[in-house]
Amino acid sequence: MSKIRVAVLAFDGVSLFHLSAPGMVFANASAPVGYPAYDVRYCAATPGAVRTEAGLTITVEVGLEAMSQADILVVPGWSDPDLRAPEAVIEAIRRAHGEGRTILGLCMGAFVLGDAGLLDGREATTHWVARDAFARRFPKARFRPDVLYIEDGDVITSAGSLAAIDCCLNLVRQRHGADMANRMARMLVTPPHRQGGQAQYIEQPVPAFPCQRRLPGVLEWATAHLSEPLTVDRLAAVARMSRRSFTRHFRETTGLSVTQWLNTQRVARAQQLLETTDLPVEHVAEKAGFGTPLSLRQQFAARLGTAPSDYRRNFRERRAAAGEATA
Repeated sequence: MSKIRVAVLAFDGVSLFHLSAPGMVFANASAPVGYPAYDVRYCAATPGAVRTEAGLTITVEVGLEAMSQADILVVPGWSDPDLRAPEAVIEAIRRAHGEGRTILGLCMGAFVLGDAGLLDGREATTHWVARDAFARRFPKARFRPDVLYIEDGDVITSAGSLAAIDCCLNLVRQRHGADMANRMARMLVTPPHRQGGQAQYIEQPVPAFPCQRRLPGVLEWATAHLSEPLTVDRLAAVARMSRRSFTRHFRETTGLSVTQWLNTQRVARAQQLLETTDLPVEHVAEKAGFGTPLSLRQQFAARLGTAPSDYRRNFRERRAAAGEATA
């Protein structure tokens, strides 16, 4: 089975974290047998020494031709959102996209994708500190400042630094399913999917309340009991808090209401069951905690824009196509 090729753009002032994030996610050396491996390489407009924002110098041996040779192209956070990328870089990105490559713009890297015209008419996001500049420079983009990452066709953009990992993990999930994405997340000791959006990070202090170490345990407990009726009162009792305190701390921690968080978790559980089992939709709805197939279908339609049965079929078709493409 051939490897999936990933090209990561390097440039003076690039973030070391953004350079390494795709490798941390994609180049997991212990991927399960039967899954295609990822080959992560770095390229630059001018091969040679590249000085990172941390002051370290790295050597990049490959030029922009790697973009057309890759299956996935990653543009890390651009060092200066007010500075347009070199025309050679922009043209190489346009060409790679025209050849059917999947393009990721991490954090301020969305500005480079915008300069290349890839975001016109597409949903896109970037770091919240640059939201005004982004909206001003790319009025044709359907700007989503409230999300951690967003996929619009074969163009994907993400918010801040850690959202780069979220974005890459989501791409793994889309291509290979929840099991592989969850496995990589466990290797990185990170959640396979963080809840909420950028709104919980914008100009707000980190929540610090006495029970904050207790609440994550409640989230884990709830995740393990999704098939059961879970009410605010029951979760508050597990947390040993009053309903009012629990509700407030829950939103401060997750950025969501209890109902929103539970529905998100249950949709994720249903996705995993649809991907990995042949259970009827009725049984999937029961195990995910929706109770009825109608409730499952409603949440799938609202969050994923599709029906559970269609999701299962499309996932298996994508999985088969990915296997054929890398065979």
